[in-house]
Amino acid sequence: MVECDLAKVEVAGSTPVSRSIFFLLKFSKGSPIVTETVLCIKKNRLPGTWVRQKSIVPMTMDQFTQQCTNAGFGFIRRADAENDSSYKQIIPYIVLQTKDLKMTAVYHRRGSEARLHDLWSVGIGGHINPVDMDATDTEFEKVLMAGMKRELSEELERMPPHDQPLFQGIISEEITEVGKVHLGAVFRILTQNAADYLPGDELFGFGWKKTADLNQLTLELWSDMALELIS
Repeated sequence: MVECDLAKVEVAGSTPVSRSIFFLLKFSKGSPIVTETVLCIKKNRLPGTWVRQKSIVPMTMDQFTQQCTNAGFGFIRRADAENDSSYKQIIPYIVLQTKDLKMTAVYHRRGSEARLHDLWSVGIGGHINPVDMDATDTEFEKVLMAGMKRELSEELERMPPHDQPLFQGIISEEITEVGKVHLGAVFRILTQNAADYLPGDELFGFGWKKTADLNQLTLELWSDMALELIS
């Protein structure tokens, strides 16, 4: 397998900061394979209140998308982004709760992020990839929402069609190795039909727990922060 050089492809947009997509092509038996690239923003272009040691910031979707658009965003190779704390990878992080707030969905971390294994999580989500961006429309909010919806469809085999995620704000921390390179865009779904949620294989041990009893679980730090944000 032979690797070629990184290619930089400019994305059309009217923001003051140019946005770029980076692809690393690998060739196997003559066929190109695009390695995973993820949506990132340079940390020094984000508001200081977002990148403190521990940031829990409620805001509207308009406020969030405007700041990210002004900062400029692009896609870089995930393997590089995971080891470069000058970038923040933007992660949709969706919390499921019943409408009376008495029950919250949780699952045991067993996915691709080994650094979070053996912790419980209340957040469903993952990286945003170029597949989430329409070639003719690079608006940040549309890319974010497409990535969020794709993650839900990948992680859940079934959910009530009328349950809609509502944006709550952001979480970010510089305490853990995972946190240093990620920023969570927190959404919440309130449902009257908890039994209609069917998890996929990635949501190991998925179930509904009493919200008041979540402090009895060993939660990942982001889950603690997200629960504080939406409380």
